[in-house]
Amino acid sequence: MYIESIELKDFRNYESLLLPLDKGVNILYGDNAQGKTNVLEALYVGCTSKSHRSVKDREMIRFSMDEAHIKLNLRKKDVPYRIDMHIKKNKSKGIALNGVPIRRASQLFGLANLVFFSPEDLSIIKNGPSERRRFMDMELCQLDRLYIHDLIAYNRVLMQRNKLLKELSFREDYRDMLEVYDDQLISYGEKLIRVRSGFIEKLNEIISEIHSHITGGREQLSIRYEKNTEQDSFRKNLEKVREQELKQRISLVGPHRDDLCFQINGTDIRHFGSQGQQRTAALSLKLSEIRIVEELTGDMPVLLLDDVLSELDRSRQNLLLDSIKNIQAVITCTGLDDFINNRFHIDKIFKVQNGTVTGEN
Repeated sequence: MYIESIELKDFRNYESLLLPLDKGVNILYGDNAQGKTNVLEALYVGCTSKSHRSVKDREMIRFSMDEAHIKLNLRKKDVPYRIDMHIKKNKSKGIALNGVPIRRASQLFGLANLVFFSPEDLSIIKNGPSERRRFMDMELCQLDRLYIHDLIAYNRVLMQRNKLLKELSFREDYRDMLEVYDDQLISYGEKLIRVRSGFIEKLNEIISEIHSHITGGREQLSIRYEKNTEQDSFRKNLEKVREQELKQRISLVGPHRDDLCFQINGTDIRHFGSQGQQRTAALSLKLSEIRIVEELTGDMPVLLLDDVLSELDRSRQNLLLDSIKNIQAVITCTGLDDFINNRFHIDKIFKVQNGTVTGEN
């Protein structure tokens, strides 16, 4: 699949923008704080309904305006699709697919597969567990529609259960309701654990090969899925922490507390790896995302690279650039030197300056 064009109105610093994209490599260059990343964010929001920045909708609307609009035209297996999205300050998004309103934003997932790579992703290994869970969830939501349903349902039950735990401090008669929420939490949680397990197993097959290639065979990278609880012991573990949950007033068991452990030659690099090892592992993770989407969907994702090349040395730049042949890529950078030095083929170049995008070829 590839994105043919994006149109913006009152999104971030863009009053209006119509940007046609090539199905190959598109470069957006310019100084910092001119709006390059905002274009990538709009592409991501338009395809997934969520920002990669974990921000509220109103923050994406241009100052003093009440709404922002995103229109995407994309083509998948030679079939055209149009996504129209209205982002509102105090209401949920309005979304239409080919002119027909859709009820839930989750219906967009699976239509377009994106891999977003920013400098912040280079820290995913050493940052907190929530970021690694978000990585799993965002990838699986694009690959598995049932997972989206189960994740939404699980988070809803989790929120209701946490609310009940807080109310039990002054309404002891509500205690029997905990068992009802336990049943639902276990039902949806077991499904999440099962799908995550299969995903990490598949990811390990791919990432070990990629990382070995990047490091010249010196390092073996593996990912261990650190489940907060096993499926068959979920209920037993909930019962074990019942009194502790009542004291802390929060749910302590379930996949919302899962984590991923990245190991190089058997060493946990979250805590004991060098910065270079952590950044290389993050690069391997992103390259693995591209491969896993292709293998599981039979289609190539769109790659969004946000000023990543400046964070990598020359050899890793070459590896990354070599990996994006035959794939649509939208890449931001402050200058074109890295591409010229690497003799990298570029299909379209755009200059971004103060919310204005100008084509240069």
